[in-house]
Amino acid sequence: MTDTPSVDRPHVAIIGGGPAGLMAAEVLSQAGVAVDLYDAMPSVGRKFLLAGVGGMNITHSEPYPAFISRYAERATEVAALLEGFDADTLRQWIHGLGIETFVGTSGRVFPRDMKAAPLLRAWLKRLRDAGVVIHTRHRWLGWNADGSVRIGYPQGELAVNADAVVLALGGGSWARLGSDGAWLPWLETRGVDISPLQPANSGFEVAAWSDLLTSKFAGAPLKNIALSLPGQAPRLGECVLTAGGVEGSLVYAWSAQIRETINRDGQATLLLDLLPSKPVDKIAAALAKPRGSRSMAKHLQGQLGIDGVKAALLRELTGPEVFADPQRLAAAIKALPMLLVRARPLDEAISSAGGVRFDSMDERLMLSQVPGVFCAGEMLDWEAPTGGYLLTACFASGRKAGLGVLEWLGTTTR
Repeated sequence: MTDTPSVDRPHVAIIGGGPAGLMAAEVLSQAGVAVDLYDAMPSVGRKFLLAGVGGMNITHSEPYPAFISRYAERATEVAALLEGFDADTLRQWIHGLGIETFVGTSGRVFPRDMKAAPLLRAWLKRLRDAGVVIHTRHRWLGWNADGSVRIGYPQGELAVNADAVVLALGGGSWARLGSDGAWLPWLETRGVDISPLQPANSGFEVAAWSDLLTSKFAGAPLKNIALSLPGQAPRLGECVLTAGGVEGSLVYAWSAQIRETINRDGQATLLLDLLPSKPVDKIAAALAKPRGSRSMAKHLQGQLGIDGVKAALLRELTGPEVFADPQRLAAAIKALPMLLVRARPLDEAISSAGGVRFDSMDERLMLSQVPGVFCAGEMLDWEAPTGGYLLTACFASGRKAGLGVLEWLGTTTR
């Protein structure tokens, strides 16, 4: 079956109904372009809605220089995406949908009601009112020999002819929500340069925890700590001990550097500061006080408030000789080495690193090897920590791709 709209205006097919694809649809439909959006899932925005569980963190309010630095080695490329649609502009756009926002104590920006669903409903209404046609349970299958787009759906297959195509297919994490990386071979066969997909904002594993630690403390939060890699400044926050390692927001903040260290060296040492508010000399002095008949566990708890999972980790990651020496024990409390050997599987990660390289696209996000095909969102080769940075760049890249399509259509229709 062939799907070719019988209209005189340009027609664009968008593959993927996350924030990037929906934003491209908005830009194009508002410019009078006929837009058909295809998504493999039963409804659009599934990962977006999941991100809103527990509070929809839409962006971050920190000053722009700090904000753009969160994209690390891709800061220059992401800055080009954010031109004209930065965090402040995104907030104004959300307000235009009738959704108020506020800034939390952490600087993160949330919808007033903390929910993603009302925002998505308002946005989809706007898009449908603008004429965007959304096709769910329609999966991209690559291209036909004549250049038309192959779309599989429950009743068969469509061949979609479009003046341009926007691919906003997500990365490789959360396959059950549609981001499964199935698009890679179809782009690679067209000569598109792609960085391997890897876990980002993920948990990490140790070689093995003891049965005692796992049975008593798997799932326990580690609060009021700091983490660092050797030679790096520590970051404050919290994380969670898992059955195989660690995860949580503080671990995610180091995720890219931990992953790359493991890729290079086969392992990475994460340093835990269990008492970031106390200097090492005061910790050593407290430990050196006579403990009488009290056990070391009671001494740690009484002098320093270290008990539970923190005390268990000290025992797990040191030895009796460390506990016998107040100076060595104090040093361990301030920089407890945890050896990490692998990231958790890609499908468990919050997001993915890698994807379509920026140098395989022009400044409009159009693929050099496949003219008329544009890419946006998490399928591009960038990553960012949690805190609103992921969503902001996805929205902005969708807008950039939409504007790029308009420029392309202007060029090809003269």
